[in-house]
Amino acid sequence: MAKIILVTGPARSGKSEWAETLAADSGKQVIYVATGVVDEADLEWLQRLEKHRNRRLVDWKTLEVPIELPTVVRSASASDCLLIDSLGTWTANLLEQEATVWATAQQDLLAGLKSTAADVILVGEETGWGVVPAYPAGRLFRDRLGTLVRHIGAIADSVYLVTGGYALDLSALGTPLPPAKN
Repeated sequence: MAKIILVTGPARSGKSEWAETLAADSGKQVIYVATGVVDEADLEWLQRLEKHRNRRLVDWKTLEVPIELPTVVRSASASDCLLIDSLGTWTANLLEQEATVWATAQQDLLAGLKSTAADVILVGEETGWGVVPAYPAGRLFRDRLGTLVRHIGAIADSVYLVTGGYALDLSALGTPLPPAKN
């Protein structure tokens, strides 16, 4: 039976490392699904991507999927463990899309997660713990990502919060909320 695991937390908390540990322990063929877009002009971004690449095990396959995440999730097999890093980057890649296009993309991803044969580990950033962004695009990003993470958390088998050097299993410690209305 396929498992969905959500790993969430703030910036630089170790989310990706924890997700990589879970993937390595899965006993399945790990497919690292990178949602970031390579920008050769952004040296700092390239350094971040290289740091992630260097941590991956050599037998892991890597797919660069900035937009078509639902298609990859639906097409994975039972012998696969997809490690999707990250939901925030995927959301940012679709930020300029109209609300209806975003809603369809979000629903397609959720449907794919519910029907996939693969284990899926998703890394999602927590962006709503600070002040409300002063600009519309920042608020839109925060709201879209927060809603997406909540929807995925509702269908996940396990949800981990990584912060302060610890991974907390929220699905074991917490009480699930009723499904989100939006």
